[in-house]
Amino acid sequence: MLRQPLKALWASASKVWTVLLVAGLVAAWLALVLSDPIPLQNLRLAQFDQMQRWYPRAYSAVPVRIVDIDEASLTAYGQWPWPRTRIAELVERLHAAGATVIALDILLSEPDRTSPHAMAQLWQSPQADAWLQQLPDPDDTLASSLRSKPVVLGSNLLQGDAAASTSLTAATPPQAPYRIVVSGASNPEQWLADYQAATPPLPALLQTASGVGALNSSADHDSVVRRVPLMLRVGDQVVPTLSAEAVRLTQATPNYGLRGSAAGVQDIRIGKLVVPTNAQGELWLHYTASQADRYVSAAQVLRATVAANSMQGRVVLVGSSAAGLSDLRASPTGQLVPGVLTHAMAVEQMLSGHYLTRPAWASGLEAVVLCLGVALLSGLALRLPVRWAAAALLATLALLGGGVWWAFTQEHWLLDAATPAVAMLVSFAIASSLHQILVERQQRWLRTAFSRYVSPNRVAHLIAHPEKLHLGGQRQVCSFVFTDLAGFTPMLEASDPASVVAALNDYLEAMLVIVFKHEGTLDRFVGDAMVVLFSAPETQADHRQRALDCALEMDVFATRYASQLQARGVDWGLTRIGVHCGEVIVGNFGGKTLFDYRALGDPINTAARLESVNKHLGTRMCVSQAVLDGCSGVPTRCVGQIVLKGKTQALRVYAPLATLDSAKCAPAQDYDAAMALLRPNALTGLPDGPIAGTTTLALTQFASLAHRYPQDPLVDLHYRRLQEGATDDVIVMAEK
Repeated sequence: MLRQPLKALWASASKVWTVLLVAGLVAAWLALVLSDPIPLQNLRLAQFDQMQRWYPRAYSAVPVRIVDIDEASLTAYGQWPWPRTRIAELVERLHAAGATVIALDILLSEPDRTSPHAMAQLWQSPQADAWLQQLPDPDDTLASSLRSKPVVLGSNLLQGDAAASTSLTAATPPQAPYRIVVSGASNPEQWLADYQAATPPLPALLQTASGVGALNSSADHDSVVRRVPLMLRVGDQVVPTLSAEAVRLTQATPNYGLRGSAAGVQDIRIGKLVVPTNAQGELWLHYTASQADRYVSAAQVLRATVAANSMQGRVVLVGSSAAGLSDLRASPTGQLVPGVLTHAMAVEQMLSGHYLTRPAWASGLEAVVLCLGVALLSGLALRLPVRWAAAALLATLALLGGGVWWAFTQEHWLLDAATPAVAMLVSFAIASSLHQILVERQQRWLRTAFSRYVSPNRVAHLIAHPEKLHLGGQRQVCSFVFTDLAGFTPMLEASDPASVVAALNDYLEAMLVIVFKHEGTLDRFVGDAMVVLFSAPETQADHRQRALDCALEMDVFATRYASQLQARGVDWGLTRIGVHCGEVIVGNFGGKTLFDYRALGDPINTAARLESVNKHLGTRMCVSQAVLDGCSGVPTRCVGQIVLKGKTQALRVYAPLATLDSAKCAPAQDYDAAMALLRPNALTGLPDGPIAGTTTLALTQFASLAHRYPQDPLVDLHYRRLQEGATDDVIVMAEK
């Protein structure tokens, strides 16, 4: 009556538990994603880097060149810093070669150390001072070279301790060569990276330069440069960077358009170009493979050995790849690259219109995908078998990875698949582990419960070999123990059923303990009787010995249990046991709805008849010769050759001495000698049969034994048979 309500209650509780766990996992991951700790940032950036390694930007002939102050240039023209006159010469040559814009990734914030004024202070000589005053100042020479030429100078913005030791300095001259126009739903300036101080170029250089931009880059926690800022903020002043200024000069415009949204900077307009940025006004870099064509050595420019037209119409950025100048940056490709390359990449992308973007909706989409994926996969892991849940996980991860890869290669969107994937994997692992724990717990419960209906070795066999849980059988030699309780039905009718059933349950429980101890398999209960088989489902080479040992131990218990109950006034009978072995068909029999595991064949019926024949023989246990052939160390008494009812072939049967009352029975030697007279040819190897004179001698022997041991059941049996005319030990049973 309670089965269906309890089942419904368990199903309802299981659903609630599943929903709570899934909701908890989703909430935990959502909270973690919203806090965006550094490990998650690094994971996301590592994915972006890997996509760049697999799919770098294709290098195109964008008019951008890098004049590299490389090791060869330092070897040819001396250590850095070079005199400003040499930089002026470099600017003149580049301009003469047709460079459209010249951007110097060089900080020129201090006077030239080779200037006449510096030399006068060093020498402290009036004569030298008068001579030095007649020489031109190198900084003035460079300033003159910058005049009327499209040259961008660099400044350095400072934060923290470096800024604290420097008074706030303007990053641009009083008359800035540009103007920044702000528009949009919110003031975008607040989103720009904030610096407290600036180190600008020398005032003389600022006055003649066409542009000035900050040299600062945006390195992440792992010091990898993935973005280049286009706008920065020093105090309340917004300043462009070197890359932005170089592009502004190519567009021949004095204005920047800085447009904001509620989430930050939306884009930056430079002339006709609209550059999408992140919320902080930074441009995501899409690195190309290493390109030698992008670089020209400064030494070649100074020697005028560069190819004709190599600078014509180009944006030229002057910087250094020399290791000693410490201007190397870590890139997503895993290489160290010159800092000037990051500016060159930014200029290339702006001029070609190639942008990597992380859309404003990306974080929201990723959070939704994460929540849905965690909910779906953890729910499936809790409800489905592992193989199906794992297949769903792999399909989801493949779909996620494929979608993100398509977005990167086709739309140049940077979408995070790593964080949702990790969240799904971890949640799936947690849910799968809990599911496995519950399954194992349920299996243990089922094994325990099932073992109360089926033998534990059968349960273990089915768990180890579930493929054998099907209808059908196979031929196999097994041993059988058949037990029955004498006089149980009359006792049940004459006694209190409750007390009899309780005693029977205790009896059967103890008998089963003995069976399972010897690794027997319970075939079935038949009321107070039980059928036990050995060597199935698992083959047991010593199944005959196990069966006999089990039967003997069962006899010891049953005899003692009967004595205990009889001492309490309970009319409990003795247990009769039959033991036999032979080939049977073992397997699952029944229908598709319900089937049972058992053995079918004549040996089972024979074991049952051997149990039943005990009441006619006066014994408690009968064991066939087939069983004893596989046993050792068990003293027995031959009962004789018994033709069971319905059979035509005699079966030699024995009674173990341990099951007989030694005080009432004849000595084994005397009994065996008398039995030998009923089958004298057994000693010669000839077929058994009477010999003249032996029957009379056997009658005499059994008469003597019957006189001395009147309570010996087997002696009495054969004595009566001989008196009735029997001449051998063949006993034909007229009853079961």
